[in-house]
Amino acid sequence: MKDIVIEDLAHIRKAAEEFLKEIGDNRIIALYGSMGAGKTTFVTAICDVLGVEDVVNSPTFTIVNEYQTQDGMPVYHFDFYRIKSLREVEDLGFEEYVYTDGLTLMEWPEMIEEVLPPETLKVSISEQEDGTRLIKFIQ
Repeated sequence: MKDIVIEDLAHIRKAAEEFLKEIGDNRIIALYGSMGAGKTTFVTAICDVLGVEDVVNSPTFTIVNEYQTQDGMPVYHFDFYRIKSLREVEDLGFEEYVYTDGLTLMEWPEMIEEVLPPETLKVSISEQEDGTRLIKFIQ
């Protein structure tokens, strides 16, 4: 899989299209990156490309938001930043979300590393010195 560069917000949709082509059949995606790297903004662009009509925002307080694509596929957007224990993840029914036909996009997956499914595709998003964002496939 090749790295993807997001030049600026005007090009984020194109980057999301490339990303969706690159991930192929992978449906469990862990997005690593520092605060402000653009994880939520990129998830919003992915949802836009998939035809999600709902307003996409960070599930920091709700932990998970569920959206529907234009084709009826569910998209589960997790933000584990505020998770204090793996028990919370179990109580959410995390496994029930990830083992469906939907697309699972997770922010702050390092908070639940021990329970990530082995088939999770790990991706980092980082801000570069020139202001671009680099999407890099870790595995």
